[in-house]
Amino acid sequence: MFYREAGQFKISYQADQQIFPIRQDRIAMAVFLLIAFVAVPLFASPYWFSAILIPFLVFSLAALGLNILTGYAGQLSLGTAAFMAVGAFSAYNLVLRLPWIPQIVSFLLAGVAAATVGIAFGLPSLRIKGFYLAVATLAAQFFVVWALQKFPWFTNNSSSGVISAQAVNFFGIEINTPMRNYLFVLCVVSVLALLAKNMVRSNTGRKWMAVRDMDVAAEVIGIPLMKTKLLAFAISSFYCGVAGALYAFCYIGTVEPEAFNLDMSFRVLFMIIIGGVGSVLGSFIGAAFIVLLPTLLSFVIPPIADLFQMSFNKASLTYIEFMIFGALIIFFLIVEPHGLARLWQIAKEKLRIWPFPH
Repeated sequence: MFYREAGQFKISYQADQQIFPIRQDRIAMAVFLLIAFVAVPLFASPYWFSAILIPFLVFSLAALGLNILTGYAGQLSLGTAAFMAVGAFSAYNLVLRLPWIPQIVSFLLAGVAAATVGIAFGLPSLRIKGFYLAVATLAAQFFVVWALQKFPWFTNNSSSGVISAQAVNFFGIEINTPMRNYLFVLCVVSVLALLAKNMVRSNTGRKWMAVRDMDVAAEVIGIPLMKTKLLAFAISSFYCGVAGALYAFCYIGTVEPEAFNLDMSFRVLFMIIIGGVGSVLGSFIGAAFIVLLPTLLSFVIPPIADLFQMSFNKASLTYIEFMIFGALIIFFLIVEPHGLARLWQIAKEKLRIWPFPH
């Protein structure tokens, strides 16, 4: 009843090809952005900013980068955390050694550095694919962490290998509170998400999907495989690099190379599997699920354990979290490979024809 296209006529190609062709979707997005930019800063506590909202946005951006590579271009990668590490340490060194550059430009240049590394480790994709490519990107994970630990220049000769990110300054505005950090990260993620949404709908996105579905057929119809695959690696790594810079400067503040370990790469991979492979929305849904699940379990599990008089500690909570992650991944791979985003899409399609069966 409330989600209908009746009476919404398109009189131009621009109107027909817009991101949200249905008026209700445009209104819902405007309300969502209004809540994110106005209501949340007014009512959220510093704990929500620092522990939930900022990591949700940072990991959403990292998941979006991985989704561009794996979901749209079909190139499996296990080196997401490595590209985030390149972005974090590149931004740190750019701000440290080139202080006259605006920090937002340093973050973008850090993404470019991550894109360069991504292209280098994406070269094997021209010859191998599938699990073999995943192993090749896994080499990036170990090599980058090793390089950051081996060469002290990256950590400014820190004996412990730990870096403390500088205070964020956005064209004279000090980003020194949890709320300002949240708004800064939200602006960056919103712009990059909009660019990604338009990119996957463009000619470039269609090339990625053609290569993903059948690379031989894509090459036959004239799509350059080398350029298309390396472009996917570059853009994906750029997004992950910017996410790594935001992770270091706006979330953690103090990081070390070991923070960007293989566990983080798998965590981002779980986000796109649960949220939805090949979906911009799925990146955000998966990140929200992964970030909020530990908090939810910390509130739900202890009362249940007390009810059944079971011994319970933090280690048990961690194991339960791993069990739930594993069960959900198996469930979505079998039942709905496109994740929660596909379930949301099906619900919208049913709302458009409700109460009629077809």
